[in-house]
Amino acid sequence: MGRGGKRVGAGRPPGTGKYGEPTTAMRLPISLAEQLQEVLATWDRSRFEAIVPQLQRLRQRSGQQRGEDSPRLPLYSHAVAAGFPSPATDEIEEELDLNAYLTTHPEASFCVRAMGDSMIEAGIQAADLLLVDTVPEPEDGDIVIAVVNGELTVKRLRCEGDRLALVPENPEYPILWLTEAIEFYILGRVTHVIHAL
Repeated sequence: MGRGGKRVGAGRPPGTGKYGEPTTAMRLPISLAEQLQEVLATWDRSRFEAIVPQLQRLRQRSGQQRGEDSPRLPLYSHAVAAGFPSPATDEIEEELDLNAYLTTHPEASFCVRAMGDSMIEAGIQAADLLLVDTVPEPEDGDIVIAVVNGELTVKRLRCEGDRLALVPENPEYPILWLTEAIEFYILGRVTHVIHAL
């Protein structure tokens, strides 16, 4: 009988820890380990804990609504001219599933409505539906949904060296530079904006 290695059924089941979600292992220099432990010991996630269950319920509900019987819409093979008119066709290219078209990670995506006009120049209006993907790591220039001091906001992420900022797309609003004094958590990246005409 060999020893060592992974044992079937050993360890704590994912999502049963302090925060109710799976964890990940990270490597960091020993010189930073003590500092990180101090930060984690004083980090108050209580403001976020009220939001996380709501997001989990949204994801579960949207996952239940998706399935093999999800409605599909006909997609015509001819594009609509936004300039001069072009000949019409009634040839259907495929049956389009909007769930599959709008997100590549349906199990890790959710929708939220925009409020206010701070992102108006990015094409986001009040009451627009924002589709958010939580899988890819947000990058400089992405529009993100973030929790800042316990409140949800949508802004463009700016990375300058080791500094981060949440930038509005309306000159009437100030840039928010994220400092150690600000509690923030980026929930995901906005991939689509849906609004009625």
